Amino acid sequence: MRATASSRRIIVGTASWSDPGFVEHWYPKNIPAADRLPWYAQHFEMVEVNSSFYAIPDGRMAERWCRCTPDGFTFNVKLHQLLSRHSTAAKLLPPKLRRQAETDNNGRVLLTPELERLVAQEFRPALEVMAGAGKLGSLLLQLSPSFSPRVHALQELEPVFESLGGFAFAVEFRNRHWTAPAQGDEMLRFLREHNATFVVVDAPRADHFTVMPADLNEVTTPRLAYLRLHGRDARAYTTGKTVAARFNYDYNDAEIGEIADRAQKLARSAEQVHVVFNNNARDYAPHAAARLRAALGQIVPTRSKRQAELF
Repeated sequence: MRATASSRRIIVGTASWSDPGFVEHWYPKNIPAADRLPWYAQHFEMVEVNSSFYAIPDGRMAERWCRCTPDGFTFNVKLHQLLSRHSTAAKLLPPKLRRQAETDNNGRVLLTPELERLVAQEFRPALEVMAGAGKLGSLLLQLSPSFSPRVHALQELEPVFESLGGFAFAVEFRNRHWTAPAQGDEMLRFLREHNATFVVVDAPRADHFTVMPADLNEVTTPRLAYLRLHGRDARAYTTGKTVAARFNYDYNDAEIGEIADRAQKLARSAEQVHVVFNNNARDYAPHAAARLRAALGQIVPTRSKRQAELF
């Protein structure tokens, strides 16, 4: 496929650059940890920062990331799990906020408006560094499956948007009930009103409440469309106990072609499309991302290919 105007607006990467499977199967053997991100950035132009879901990066860390990546590189930053309504242990909060947090009998943090504001503000130094370097893409709010329209309201997300005003947001729902006919219209309207990107997914074809429909291709902001790829193994997705187990899927070439077509269609409605492979078992994500870049007519470094394919 020759590169087209739309394919040049499609930026491909993976959800993290330091997963254990990447280190074992994709990076050169014995590469120092500090050299992984620069090496990754030789192959891809964008990455999701996944570590920020567990620990908020500080400004100095963001400076190191920016220094070791080329001009034009993009970081999408996953917001902390507390902000996305996941059950959170107090030890995963920034140290200075742990004493202020109320917890339940299991040591799980009770989300309050003030704590939510303080956690969001902890992100600002790192985000401002990346934005100042021209390398900040979107903030990813990956909501918990427990964030259901039966017990939650979309307006609960407004304080997060307000606390981090000035930055772009992408929102991934993990509860299928948000896509019911009337509810789906309200959800999409809410995102458009707040200039937030709806994250579309490639996921198993299953009716489980945690699996979002894979044929939903709504673009809610002209600025950005966002496609995250979780693999297509329904059993693994719904029963896996670890991230690697849930997203243990190796896309074949025909499926990569389908994803390329879908990204091209999204690019007709958005200035940019970010495609993120979240099938983070072994080397499946970077291998799939490299093949998608090739399918889109983008230049792919030879080392992005699996070693067995080079001979």
